[in-house]
Amino acid sequence: MSSQDLVTLNVGGKIFTTRLSTLKQFPTSRLAGMLDGRDQEFKTVDGQIFVDRDGALFSFILDFLRNGELLLPADFSDYLRLQREALFYELDSLADLLSQHLLQSRPAVMEVHFLNQNTQAFFRVFGSCSKTIERLMRRITVFVEQPAALAWSSNPLLALPPQRPSHHDLVFHCGSDGTIENHAGVRYISIKPDNRKLANGTNVFGLLIDTLLKEGFHLVSTRTPASGDKSECYVFERIKSPQVLGVNKTRKPENTTIPVPSQQ
Repeated sequence: MSSQDLVTLNVGGKIFTTRLSTLKQFPTSRLAGMLDGRDQEFKTVDGQIFVDRDGALFSFILDFLRNGELLLPADFSDYLRLQREALFYELDSLADLLSQHLLQSRPAVMEVHFLNQNTQAFFRVFGSCSKTIERLMRRITVFVEQPAALAWSSNPLLALPPQRPSHHDLVFHCGSDGTIENHAGVRYISIKPDNRKLANGTNVFGLLIDTLLKEGFHLVSTRTPASGDKSECYVFERIKSPQVLGVNKTRKPENTTIPVPSQQ
C-alpha cells in the first residue's frame, strides 16, 4: 500500500489517517466530496485536510465507515450529537440508524409499591414493558400453607403464581393475618434463582429490589405516599444496552438495516 492510498484528516484538532477507499464508502457523502474537490469547505493545510468538527465523535464515524457497523461504549449518551455529525457529513444511512436506535432505546420503567401492615406485606409491581413483567412473574412463586384438612399431603405448601391484573402489573402478598384460625394460611414468597421461601415482608422487599438491580435497573426516585395511602413507591429505570448498528452490505450503500433488539 502506497502513501497515495492514504489520507490524513485534522478533525477539530484530532489527527486521523485512513485509506482513501474508506472515506469513499458512500460516494454521495461530503467525505467523498472532499477528496475529489466537490466540496470547497474543506481545506488542505500542511498535507492534512482540516475539518472544523468534533474530533471525538468523528472517531465513531470513521469506525462506521471501516466496519459497516457502529459499536458504541455502554455509557455513550451523545446520540443526538453523533446524529448531527452524520447529517453534516451527509451519511444518511448512519443518521437513519441512529434515529431508529433513539426510538427504541427509551428506558424501561418499573414501579414497586410496598405496604408492610402488621404481619402481612403487600406488593404491586408496574412495568412499562409487559415482557419484563412477564419474565419477573415467571421468577416469583407464592407458596400458601394448605388447610389442616390437607395436612396429610406430602407437600403442605401450595405453589401459586402472582396475580396479573393487567399486562403491565402483578400483585402478591406474604405473611399471615395473625389470627389463630388462619395460621395455616401463611404465604411465602420465593424469587428465582434464590430458593428461600420468605414470609417476612421486609426480607421479600429486599430480595425483590436485589433482583431488579441485578437485572440492570437502578433506583431513580421514591414517592411520598398520598394522603390516606400508607404504601411506599420506588421507581426504577433500565436503559437498554447499546446495540450494534450495521449497514446491510448486500444492498445499496444507502439502504440500512438494524438488528432486532433484545426485549427488556
